[in-house]
Amino acid sequence: MNTAKQMKVLVTATNYSALCAAGKQLLESNGCEVIENPFGRPMTFDELKEYAPQADAVVVGVDTWNEAAFRIAPKLKVLARFGVGVDNIDIEKAREFGIKVCNAAGKNANAVAELTVGLIISAMRSIHTLHQTTRQGRWDRFVGDELVGRKVGLLGFGNIAQKVAKKLSGFDVELIAYDKYPNLETAKRLNVTIVGWQEVLGQSDVVCMLLPSLPETKHFMNDTTFAMMKDKAYFINTARGALVDETALKAALKSKKLTAAAIDVYEREPSTADNPLFELDNILTTPHTAAETYETYHEIGLFTAQAILDVFAGKKPQNLL
Repeated sequence: MNTAKQMKVLVTATNYSALCAAGKQLLESNGCEVIENPFGRPMTFDELKEYAPQADAVVVGVDTWNEAAFRIAPKLKVLARFGVGVDNIDIEKAREFGIKVCNAAGKNANAVAELTVGLIISAMRSIHTLHQTTRQGRWDRFVGDELVGRKVGLLGFGNIAQKVAKKLSGFDVELIAYDKYPNLETAKRLNVTIVGWQEVLGQSDVVCMLLPSLPETKHFMNDTTFAMMKDKAYFINTARGALVDETALKAALKSKKLTAAAIDVYEREPSTADNPLFELDNILTTPHTAAETYETYHEIGLFTAQAILDVFAGKKPQNLL
C-alpha cells in the first residue's frame, strides 16, 4: 500500500492556494503532492481526463464524478467534497469502485445562513435594484416590505436552516419549518413550529428553500407548489437549483403571484446570460456563492485535508457518506 508521501491530491475546487493555505499546508506537510484546478471554474470531463488518472484523492468542487470519471481514475481512494451537497457525485457507483466519499456538512452552514438572511432583506427592499439605479444617477424610490410580524417558512430544518432560524429570531418573525426527519428538540429551543410542507407553502410570507437535492426532491417547487404559496409571498433558494423548476418560477414571478425571489443556485450551472429568469426585474440573483467566505474556505480546507489523510492512514474520516 502506498504511503502518504507518494499520494497525489487533485483539487478541483477553485482558489485553493489563496483561500485554503492551511489545508494545503496540512496535506503537503504529510508528504502529499497537491495538484490544483488551473481553470478557475468547474472542470469538464475532458479536463478531468488529463488529471484524474494520477489522483489518489480529490477535493471535489461542483464538477461531476460518476462512473465515467471513476473509470479514468484507477488510483482514486477518496472524494472529499468541498461543501455539503453531493448531487454531483454518484455515491453508489463510488462505493462499487471502492472509493470513499465524505462531505463537510455543517462547515459552511453559517455562511449560507447569513447570505440567506441577506437575500430575504434584499428581496423585500429591492436593495439590488436601488444600488444599480442610484449609481446610474437616478433617485428612484421603492416602497418595500418589512420582516417584522411576518411568517417565515423553512423547507428543510438541517444545519443551515437552524442557523437561519436563530438569526431571524431577532427580527420578530414567526418561524415554521418542514423536515422529513425534524429535530424537535432544536425546533422547540429556537421557537420554530414544525409543520407539513403544505403548511409552509400556504402560510408563509417568505419561503426559504433549504432541502437537500435528492431524486425525490427534484423540482419540488413547480407550477403546482408555487400555486400553493400565499399571494405576494417571497421565495428564496440557497440550496440547490435542481429543487426548483425555473420555468415555473418565472411564471410565478411574471404573473406577480410572487412579489419577488432571490436565488443563489440554478438548474444549469454556471448560469448564462440567456437564462429566461434574467429577463425579470423582480428576481435577485447571485452565482452560487452562499458558502464563499474566508472563514468557510479555511475551515473546509482543513476539514477535507484531514479527511483525506485519515483515509490514507486507514482511518474512518468524519462525515463518511
